[in-house]
Parts: sequence; structure tokens; C-alpha cells
Amino acid sequence: MKLSNRTAITVFVVTLFSLLLALISPHDNVSVKISTDHDAFKLGLIDLPVFGTLWACAWLSIAMSAMALTMRWILKRKVSGVISGLNFVFFAWGALVYLYHGNTMTLTSLLQGALALSVPLIFGSMSGVLSERVGIVNIAIEGQLLFGAFTSAMVATLTHSIWLGLLSALVAGSLVAWLLAVFSIKYRVDQIIVGVVVNVLVAGLTNFLYGTLMQGNPFVFNQPERLKDLPIPGLSGIPIIGPVFFNQTAIVYLMYLALAVVYIALFKTKWGLRVRAVGEYPKAADTVGIDVFRTRYTSVLIGGALAGLGGSFFTIGEVGAFGQNMTHGAGYIALAALIFGRWNPLLAACAALLFGFAENLQFGLAIIGSPLPSEFLLMLPYVLTVVAVAGLVGKVTGPAASGKPYVKQ
Repeated sequence: MKLSNRTAITVFVVTLFSLLLALISPHDNVSVKISTDHDAFKLGLIDLPVFGTLWACAWLSIAMSAMALTMRWILKRKVSGVISGLNFVFFAWGALVYLYHGNTMTLTSLLQGALALSVPLIFGSMSGVLSERVGIVNIAIEGQLLFGAFTSAMVATLTHSIWLGLLSALVAGSLVAWLLAVFSIKYRVDQIIVGVVVNVLVAGLTNFLYGTLMQGNPFVFNQPERLKDLPIPGLSGIPIIGPVFFNQTAIVYLMYLALAVVYIALFKTKWGLRVRAVGEYPKAADTVGIDVFRTRYTSVLIGGALAGLGGSFFTIGEVGAFGQNMTHGAGYIALAALIFGRWNPLLAACAALLFGFAENLQFGLAIIGSPLPSEFLLMLPYVLTVVAVAGLVGKVTGPAASGKPYVKQ
């Protein structure tokens, strides 16, 4: 088997950046605040010397690079993903310490904000995984998120029931996914064009309804209740982990559940095997008796429902009202997370968390007056996706039949 040098080279390049940060590190401290006021166990500020921390990260990164180069060129083995992951973590921590030098970094708040920004991305990436694993390119994630946000806000306001609002978001996302599925599967229209058209259609429809209904009568159509945080006793008081993961709303807990169910369903069940077979070689799947069209419809509709639920997080989960184009391209970032995560729901969720962290970091850096332009962090998801697609972190290929209409013989 021919092995690629790209992953090892990428590890080496990241190590060079870690070393560069160490060489230009200032001789002051960064204060790291770990606990919040609600933690059961409170820890004080930790002062870290920037110079020593960056050099420690650089040496750890050098060790990872040495291991990667040894595995690739001496042992002739594939570079472990653990090595490249740890190498990136060391570099990221060093970059954070450098950016916050001379200031206080509230670690828990950074992670809480990152998770909040990542929730719609994770739901959207799961929608993309379910669609593309069955052979349908889902450019319409943005429309599914947006329509889920709009519908949940309106239904929750009209019915005075936040749970009906959540349910309506599932239906709204499925409806947008149904449009994508019908034109892609039945009429065999180019899937990318259909996705873009559906996004434009949903944006125009929600903007029209917002202007004609919601804007003039917000108390009637656009003032839903917000979901309250539901702390898990015992777990929510753990420093860092507790406030971030176990003091959340019902949508976030549903996200944990959905992520586990999607992963198990795709890779541990007969249904998931059929989905992946249809996405790789639909003709062979049809030959052994799998209904290709039904499998594609089902998977796309389930994915749309999940994206709609993710859209409800914008309204009844966070803001408490619908705003024009309030998803702000989250569907496209979810698509980037899907590609960066190699069409695996867990890896895509990790990519979404990374993108959410980068987006939240810009707000923290703006508060302390960092000279780093916010646009740099905003473009990070797309840069990393280009890096992934270029194969610099290993071979990245989607399902073989993705984007290809199936014609039954």
C-alpha cells in the first residue's frame, strides 16, 4: 500500500509554527480563570509565564513531529491521527496563551460560548452526513437551519408552547429536505443547483413573512419563550466540564443524543450499512434488494429534521426571537465541518466545535483589544476545509455516488 507523506509534513509545518510562537514569545504572564461563580469546586486564577508555556508547547510539538517523521520514513507506517491531533492541541494552546498574554483568559466562558455557537453547526453537519452518506449532496443545510429557526419562533409564539415550537422545527427542516430530495432523486436535477435554489427560496420566504407578519406584530408572531438551562445535579458543578456540557438547555442534550444515535445507526446497524451501500454503489445495492430511492428519501428527511432542530436553537434556544437571515451562513460552515470531519458524524462534530471556538474567540480577543483581525478567525473554517480537501491531513474523499443521480435499470 502506498503511504502519503502529507500528514507527516502537516505535523512538521504545525511544529514550525509552534516554534515560531516560542521564538517571539513575550516575557510576561497570562492569567487563566478556570472556575465560574456557580461551580461547586472553585479554583483561583492560575498565572502562567508566557515564555515558558510557549517553549513547553514547542518542545511537545517537536516531540510529536519527531514521532510522525519516524513512523512515516523509518517504520514506513501511516502517521497516527492521535499524533497529529495532539500536535494541533499543543499549538492551539500556545497560540491562546500568546494571544491573551498580559490579560485574563476565562477558559470556561470561552468553551461555553464555543459550544453554543457549535450547536447549530453540529446539527447541520449531521444533516449533511446523513444526506451525503446516501448519495445526496446537501447544500441546503442553510435553508433547513433558517426555516427551522423561523418556524419554531412563530409556532412557539402562536401556541405559547416551546415544545410545539421544537416539534415544528423538525417538520420545517424535513419540508426543506423534501424539496431537495424530490428534485434530486425523482427529477434528477443537479443537486448543487437545487441546494442553492432552495437556500435562496427559504431566505426570500422567511424575509417576506418576517416583514409582513413578524415585524409589525412581534407579540403575536415573534416572541417565543426561551428554553431554560437544565443543570444535571452533581455533574454541572465540576469545573470546566460541568458548566460547559452539563448546564445546558434541552436542545443541547438532544444534540448529544442525536449525535450518538446517528453514529450508531450509520456504523453499527443494518440500516446504516444500507445507507452507506447506497451512497457508495447504488446499482449493487439495488441488485441485492435495497430500495435505493426509499433509502435516499428517508435519510435525507431525517437529516433535514435534525437541521431544523438545530435552527430552533437560534430562536428558542438563544436569542428568543427570529431575525432576518439570522443563521448567517451557519449551514455552509456546517458543510465545511462535514468535509473536514470526513463524512463521520463524530469527527464532523469535533470540526464544528473547532469552528465554533474560533468564532467565539474573536469576541474574546475584541474585548481585550487584540491586534489580530477578527476576519482571520472568521475565515478559519474555510481555510481548514481547503487544507483537508487538499489532502494535507490525509486522504479526504466523500461517498463515491455522492452527487450522482440513480437511474433504475
